Amino acid sequence: MNADIDVFASAALSPVARLATVGASGEIDLVPITFALSGSSLVTAVDHKPKRSRRLRRLDNIARDPRVTVLVDHYDDDWSKLWWARLRGRAFVVSHGPRFDGAIAQLVAKYPQHYGSQPPQGPVIAIDITEVRTWRAS
Repeated sequence: MNADIDVFASAALSPVARLATVGASGEIDLVPITFALSGSSLVTAVDHKPKRSRRLRRLDNIARDPRVTVLVDHYDDDWSKLWWARLRGRAFVVSHGPRFDGAIAQLVAKYPQHYGSQPPQGPVIAIDITEVRTWRAS
């Protein structure tokens, strides 16, 4: 099996990733996210976890500059099992409609223990992936 495909498949199953957006002065903002990956798109949503506000910096950053990077990785004390996938793309915020509904359904399916009884209310960040880089130790 192609190593890139194997790492990409493992990334899709991973429970958490990190989303990097570009801030107003060019600084990089990085936050952990739950996500669903399907084909050449990735979705994440503003959910019910405690936040100071629903107006999040990542949403403002994407509105200003849609270039984003997502890193999904796996650490193990056995370094032969390490891998990562870096996904770059263009993000946009979706608050309603079919893409919103589909994204929420993907997230509920992946995280039924958290979202089954309380689906994310959004908004959704949808990312059209334009570049994939992967690495694995063995």
